Amino acid sequence: MRKSRFTTIVFGATALLTLTQCFTNKQNQGQKLYAQHCQSCHMEDGSGLRGLIPPIANADYLQTHRNELACLIRNGADGPMVVNGIEYNKAMPGVPTLREDEITNLLNYIQTNFGNKNKRYTFPEVEVMLEDCPVEHKRD
Repeated sequence: MRKSRFTTIVFGATALLTLTQCFTNKQNQGQKLYAQHCQSCHMEDGSGLRGLIPPIANADYLQTHRNELACLIRNGADGPMVVNGIEYNKAMPGVPTLREDEITNLLNYIQTNFGNKNKRYTFPEVEVMLEDCPVEHKRD
């Protein structure tokens, strides 16, 4: 009985450590992806570049175009965009190499930081959005 209990405890601890390791690679992934792919234009604080690149900090666009954001990240955008009442018309490059899970984590980072308190995305939700992406995404 004692050996069985010890084996169960060791097995449980090993499983817990293994599961923990599975998730540590994803920790702060959205923040890291933002720094790598978005920060140089949208700035560290999400304020954008006045008159040229729209802010993502407290941006109404994140709510009003929620269903388009996954495609916007993957394919980029070209054409006018109105954010917080100001029109921007600078092309945004996409990042077609990002996987669905990375886009989900990036979107959730943006939606819950920079003063944004928007609803988080689920992985299945982003998968469906990306399946329905037009080849070329135009902003309105």
